[in-house]
Amino acid sequence: MGRFHYEREEMVDLIRSRGVRDERLLAAMLMVERHRFVPEPFTGRSYDDSALPIGNGQTISQPYTVAVMTEALQVKDGAKILEIGTGSGYQAAILAEMGARLFTIERNLSLLSGARGLLDQMGYRVVSRGGDGTIGWKDQAPFAGIIVTAGAPSIPDALTAQLVDGGRLVIPVGDLEIQRLVVATRRGEVLERQEIDGFKFVPLIGKMGW
Repeated sequence: MGRFHYEREEMVDLIRSRGVRDERLLAAMLMVERHRFVPEPFTGRSYDDSALPIGNGQTISQPYTVAVMTEALQVKDGAKILEIGTGSGYQAAILAEMGARLFTIERNLSLLSGARGLLDQMGYRVVSRGGDGTIGWKDQAPFAGIIVTAGAPSIPDALTAQLVDGGRLVIPVGDLEIQRLVVATRRGEVLERQEIDGFKFVPLIGKMGW
């Protein structure tokens, strides 16, 4: 048994009890060692169901939030996914563990460097770059799914344009205090939207963000 194994099991049991049903996702969350993405002095709280500071004014998202967003994305093995906001790298590791072909963008280069090193060390093949995630990654488009891990004032058109037909965008949208999680599915030129209430994220910074 590795370090924090039982705490990780308890975290996954809690997420399952709150209604998350995707067993591939739950298995990935059981495999990925969240404590490796959490800096001291917060490592001991790695499996609490809460967001934690990772430096540079950023956070690693609450595990339940990661689970809800990932389940909404409906990730299939081998699907090409774009993540906006690499942060600690934890969300990227979950997606990679689920078999996604993952591309991830982070505007803070020191965070990106740390996440990239850790993901490589853990054996996850993830394509990453620094830059403004609000405009997406046009050279690598289209994507089966796009996940945005920071709160936006509105849905950036540049991101929806980079989805395949039937592709999904999962993005928190709202003001700087509270956001709704929007799950947008592209149907030709139309976006079908569902919304989930009650989330709070750090602001999405960039040309199409705050």
